[in-house]
Formats: sequence, C-alpha cells, structure tokens
Amino acid sequence: MTRHEMPGALALRVQLREGHCSARDIVQDHVARIEALDPAIRAWQAFDARLPLARADALDAAPGGAAAQGPLAGLPVGLKDLIDTRDWPTGFGSAVFAERRPAEDAPLVRQLLALGAVPMGKTVTTEFGYFQPGPTANPWNPAHTPGGSSSGSAAAVATGMVPLAFGTQTAGSLIRPASYCGVWALKATHGRHGLAGVQGLSESLDTLGWMARSADDLELLRAALDGEPWRPLPETAPRLAWSRTREWPLMQPGGAATFEAGIARLAQAGVLAREWWPPDPLGGLFEAQKTIMAHEAAQHLATLLAQHGPHLSAPLRQLLDLGLGLGAAEVADAQALARQGREVLDTLLGEVDALVVPAAPGEAPAGLQATGDPAFSRVWNLLGHPCVNVPGPLGPQGLPVGLQLVGRRGAAGERALLAAARTVGEIIHGMISGHECLPPISRPAGP
Repeated sequence: MTRHEMPGALALRVQLREGHCSARDIVQDHVARIEALDPAIRAWQAFDARLPLARADALDAAPGGAAAQGPLAGLPVGLKDLIDTRDWPTGFGSAVFAERRPAEDAPLVRQLLALGAVPMGKTVTTEFGYFQPGPTANPWNPAHTPGGSSSGSAAAVATGMVPLAFGTQTAGSLIRPASYCGVWALKATHGRHGLAGVQGLSESLDTLGWMARSADDLELLRAALDGEPWRPLPETAPRLAWSRTREWPLMQPGGAATFEAGIARLAQAGVLAREWWPPDPLGGLFEAQKTIMAHEAAQHLATLLAQHGPHLSAPLRQLLDLGLGLGAAEVADAQALARQGREVLDTLLGEVDALVVPAAPGEAPAGLQATGDPAFSRVWNLLGHPCVNVPGPLGPQGLPVGLQLVGRRGAAGERALLAAARTVGEIIHGMISGHECLPPISRPAGP
C-alpha cells in the first residue's frame, strides 16, 4: 500500500456529501490502512474488517444514500477498549476479562451509530485505564511508548487508520498520548457526557474525550454529540495566559526547551496576555488528584481486587491498596482543595480565553514497559475543565511535544477553546515543516 496522508473527518464528510465517494470507499481505504500499518503499531485490540464494511454497505443502501444518514455518516471511528460493544469483546486491557462480551453497546456507541459513524473496532488501552501498558508502539518511533491509557486511539489517529477515536481520561490518559503521538485531542468538561457502559476508575475524575487530525475535526464530533448543527470554528485572536505550572521540575530538558520555544512563538504573535502562577494555597492540587483517584478507584474496584487480585498488575494493585488505606479526613481535604482550585481557575478564565500549559514532560520515553508521566494533566483533570492537546514541534529525539490549552467549562466553553487552540496550532505549526507533521510510518513514499 502506498503511504500517504489520509483525509481528516471534515474532508471525508465533504467528499461523501459531494458524491465523490461512498461510505464503503471510505471504510475500505481505512481497512487497508489498518491492515498495512497495524502489524507494526498494534493499535487495535479487536478488529474485523467485515463488520465496518457491512455497516458502510448498509449506510450506502439506506434511503438517500450514506450522506443522508447523519452528521458523522461514513466516518470511521476507533473505540477505546473500556467502551462496551456487543460486536467486539470489551476486556478493559485486562487478561482477566479478555473474553468478556457485553450484551449491548454502551449508550455512546448507540449514539455514534445513530449519527452515521462506522465503528472500526476496539483500540488498545492500559489495564483498566491505569498504568500497565498494552502492546501499542509509538508511530514516530516504535521503540518508544505511545503514552496511555488511550494508547491505541492516539496511535490509530496519528497513522491515519481512523480520522476519529475515543478515549477517556482520569489523570492524563488523553492529553499525554496525544502529545506523544502528535495528534489533536479534546478532553471534554467533566460530567458533560455520560459514561454508562464505559469502564471507570474514579467517578469524579473519569472524563470522555476524542482524538482527531485537526481542531475542526474535534469540533465536528463535539457538535454532533451535542446535537448541534455543524458550524466552522470562528477565526479568533485569543487572549491567553500561560504557566510553567508547579510541576515544572518534572519537565525533561528537551520538553522544557520545546515548550519555551512554543511560548516564544506565541508571544511574537501577540496572543499572550499574561503569565500565571497557581497561588500558594493550591500547591497541593497535584497530590489531591492522586488521593481522590486512589480512594475512588479502591471503592469502585474493591470487588475486582478481592476476586482477582493475584491476576492484576502490580501498579493497579498498589493503587487500590493505597486507596483502601486513605482516611476520610484526607479525602475530604483533597475534595475541598479541588473545589477551591476550580473557583480560582474559573476566575482566571473569566479574564482570558484559555491557559497554555505543558501537555507532557517532553517526548515519549523509550520502551514499551511504561506509558510516561501524567504529571501535567493531573491538576486540570481534577478541576474538570476541558483541555486540548495542540500538536507541537518535534523535540531533540524527533518525537512530537504538544501544548495543552485549558478552557472554560461547558459546550460553549469547549467550542471557544477549540477555536483558540486552532489559532495556537496555526502559530505553532510554523515551527514544523512539510511531512514532519506525519509519523515516519505514514509519510508519503519518495523523495
């Protein structure tokens, strides 16, 4: 198969609506992409080409053709293997549940089908969305991690196996792999999308999100899920605050240099309004996220630990043991600090359009035995605000390093955040040239 850049979701939507292709054409192209590239990347936990091709044929045969079947008609979508599907096993990245077959689709999957989307299969997740990795490799360098826990979704979008893929985030499970794999990602506002039929870890932290090849593609999916008509993102000149954050000592040298270069570029473009530093009373938010996650995970998965403890990974057992040992006062203090932090961030975002912070400590670490550090997403996920990864420049090892934007809560806030992120992307992407925007495995053949 000739290597080439695959169209994004919006471009495919236009092609279908203008009659340049059928749903089967779109799906067949992506099936071929998966069959050509996934043996090296291993983004898919479960894939059977017959299922999406049959779905595409049904869309084409429907009254009015595929284009009339919804705002996402004919668009291939990846589903993280925490999301229940009756057509494929949903095993949560765990050997304990590898053969689990849900009786019905999660409500999210039913909604996607009603919108005309074509689920392609299940993408690899870490075990129960925590730290134990699956087999997925980073498409920029298969000797490096793609991040986690939405590992397969990030790698599948980066390589053009699908234009859209879903993930979830409890600490850094969307933004970090998106940064490592060089794709756009939106972590939605906490609580805006129901998670019935989606395996969780921590109720007050688990959040739905999705990955794509552009801010506009992220917005296409956001609008469709919210039942809004598609409107192009507005052209904006955002006013941005920026912060190195209290976690800055955890930055890798290459990541720090790349972040600073991005901030300098934004300053030259005149979009930075102020530098911001989290006030002293909020210095404990990082640890508060860990406390709440461990406590809620232990409550949620207590039965799992009791029945299958010896078969769970050491990192997950350690998290659950930590949570079981936490006192009520310690958890209450963490929750109170989170509420305080949410109010402080709301105040800041009443003065600027978004906050620019690191997305990850730097480039994806070498090795597939771990998925990297979620340090730069923990606080923002705790506070519940929407976040976007803007693919950034390549670091010294030739791997991408993203910028993270944090915005106002709610549907309108997410749309405004995506508009600001697109402007940031247009500025930052001037630092990347030509096919360097594509992982080597996906670049066009030839000189």
